Amino acid sequence: MEDTKPFVPLLIERTQGETQLFIKEVMAEGERYIVCRNEAEAEKDRADRQAIVEGLQTQSKRGDKSLVGNKGYRRYLKVTERADDKPAFEIDAGKLAEEARYDGIFVLRTNTKINPLLAVLRYRDLLKVEDLFRRAKAVMKTRPIYHSSDEATRGHIFCSFLVLLLQKELADLCAAKGVKLEWQDLLRDLDRLQESTIEKDGKRITGRTSVRGQVGTIFQAAGVALPANLKSEAA
Repeated sequence: MEDTKPFVPLLIERTQGETQLFIKEVMAEGERYIVCRNEAEAEKDRADRQAIVEGLQTQSKRGDKSLVGNKGYRRYLKVTERADDKPAFEIDAGKLAEEARYDGIFVLRTNTKINPLLAVLRYRDLLKVEDLFRRAKAVMKTRPIYHSSDEATRGHIFCSFLVLLLQKELADLCAAKGVKLEWQDLLRDLDRLQESTIEKDGKRITGRTSVRGQVGTIFQAAGVALPANLKSEAA
């Protein structure tokens, strides 16, 4: 924070709007840090703190007990001595000023040799990775399992990664065909798609249920042909 080098502006385009960052590289005790300031977050931090201060001023009129009972308030208070030697609380301007220094600030530590701008962009890509794993756990049901061996753990990781890979591939195929993919609906529709086989009089008859919802459209986008509704062959 005390480094005197100027911040460099970085404008990051997003799906909705854009993010204005100011960044700089700082070396401290042999470690490489990328200091980033997000102006939108800084404004939000200032507004949140101002709301707390205004609440403090209102609550202070009701007595000290109402202040101490609120954790959000306590961090901005300091104890003073009144004339009757009883403790009292007042807003700590020093704490407010110290916290204001960190408005909108986040810091990345990296041992890579890529330039600071690229380091920030790669860090933001991690949000996509987190979203993918969140979807894998919530939608594809690959939630953590307690395994009893290293082989089982590696197998679980492999299957989870394979799910993400197939999910991404199908999403890309659908996007190329202009198909909007809703995973929860698709999984429900696929669960309803069933096939059964019976044997009678030397023949094997296989039938499947009717296609519902997104299934037909998704199969077409993926270039996969659905089996016939009814198929008969010699047993």
